[in-house]
Amino acid sequence: MTFETDTAIAQETADLVPSETSASPITEPVGASSFPKVLRRRLDSFFADQNISPKADRTMWIKIAVGLAVLVGAWIALYALRPGSWKFVTLYLLGGLAQTFLLLNIAHDSNHNAISSRSLVNKTLNYVFDLCGISSYMWRILHHRGHHSCINLHGEDDALSGRGIFRFTPYESRTPLHRFQHVYALFVYALFSLDYVFFRDFQCFFLPTHEYLKLTKHPLREYAVLFAGKGFYLTYMLVLPVVVLGKSPLLVAGAFLLVHLVIGLSVTLVFQTTHTIDSTYFPSDRGEFDNGVYHIFATTADYATENPLVGWLAGGLNHHIVHHLCPFVCHTHYAPLTRIVKETAEEFEVPYRQHPTMTRAIWHHLILLKQLGNEK
Repeated sequence: MTFETDTAIAQETADLVPSETSASPITEPVGASSFPKVLRRRLDSFFADQNISPKADRTMWIKIAVGLAVLVGAWIALYALRPGSWKFVTLYLLGGLAQTFLLLNIAHDSNHNAISSRSLVNKTLNYVFDLCGISSYMWRILHHRGHHSCINLHGEDDALSGRGIFRFTPYESRTPLHRFQHVYALFVYALFSLDYVFFRDFQCFFLPTHEYLKLTKHPLREYAVLFAGKGFYLTYMLVLPVVVLGKSPLLVAGAFLLVHLVIGLSVTLVFQTTHTIDSTYFPSDRGEFDNGVYHIFATTADYATENPLVGWLAGGLNHHIVHHLCPFVCHTHYAPLTRIVKETAEEFEVPYRQHPTMTRAIWHHLILLKQLGNEK
């Protein structure tokens, strides 16, 4: 597998999203022993030497099957068993946990064309976003154009959009509210998925703030998918339990809120702990680094890379440096690639940022929020 192959795959994707490698090119500087060139060669050689595909392996297909089976099984059980209130909430929450797993493990990989070399397979599995109430089309645009191509760049990286509530970068204006952002952060993060379901997607389509969204002419089909996806999601999550099962609207609404608190907090913390921590760097502009590899290493951090359970649940996103170096590689390959990254970085004395546990990474994210909330 080569980075050129990834670019070719991306060019076949007709949804207005450029590949990460073309949006943030990893160039080869002069010098046969340069760090970026050696690292790239070693990462490419891993798949050639092992004679394996960089796309989904057996483990990935098992994860896909398990995630979908738990989600579908939970909803079948709801209607087949017609449980009482507490068992209803339990099964409903189980479905929500399955959604969280699918978003992190399947939807994210499919968004990067990392599951299959066949675009139709990735596109189909990418609708997991819509199944969970989030526009797969808009997520794809925001994630590619608004993050991978501009990591930790103020005004460009969508992940740094605090929308007045948070100050994620030293280049953002500070308000008195930000002084307490490390206190209220986790509570607001828990509302992340609710924001996407009811507000953010519509804002990006109809009242965009990013210039690239203003300049993008979205296909009419994507407007139809947006409303159809939202309608389908709200129907099976809110309407049918009340109409078919006869559950109290208040009970269903409470279960719905509980599910989104879990999804919102889980997904947000998995991502926020990889770029916005007190040891990562916030470049002043795109040209600050001579090579995209150095940009990635300066702005990205790993955590719990020796804990296979964290990697399994978080879709390998704790191996985040590898993810940005090889975005079109299935996450079930990340662990051995991370070892290559660590060894090569140490060899060339390039700083490699990591935390031994996710808890430690969360703590250092909150430290950054406190620092940015109190410093001008």
